Amino acid sequence: MDALGVVGDLGWYCVGAVLWAKNYELPNVVSALPAGVTRNSAGIVLSCTACLNYDQDHKTVAVIHCSFFSYTSMDLSITGTKGSLHLKDFVIPYQEGSSFFELASPATFMDDQTGWNAETEKVVVDNELPQEAFMVQELARLAQGIKKCEFRPDNRWPEISRKTQIVVDAIKKSIDLDCKPVYL
Repeated sequence: MDALGVVGDLGWYCVGAVLWAKNYELPNVVSALPAGVTRNSAGIVLSCTACLNYDQDHKTVAVIHCSFFSYTSMDLSITGTKGSLHLKDFVIPYQEGSSFFELASPATFMDDQTGWNAETEKVVVDNELPQEAFMVQELARLAQGIKKCEFRPDNRWPEISRKTQIVVDAIKKSIDLDCKPVYL
């Protein structure tokens, strides 16, 4: 088990999704929520909910929940002023051959103010191979290209990994500080 428990395991994907949605910008404040933290008898975090706050002009708040107790829940929802995106299997696809996400934009109240006028668009992505096979193919392609001096490694990945780990560590630190905010 990861030394950071669920935060270092499933939380990595949740944090990565938030950073992706925010163009890899770090939040200003990270706070674990006291009611959302569950530990086992050894003190390992098994379930966690945390808020990532961004204090820019648009005042973004991201809430992540990662848990070893959440059966087949691998959802990602992003809601903004111009639309929303919902993906039900962002960590591991439920089906090897395809995955899908739903988009809705823009949304306004209907004339009688009783509902929204937005229709959801379902976008299906078909895969020829399982994602693990694509990962192995990509690794082999990258290694071969670097070996032959055809191209250099993509420099953005170390920075993305570093930022993801900074936020993961801040969540764990907040948990260890009885869910007090951690400023980045």
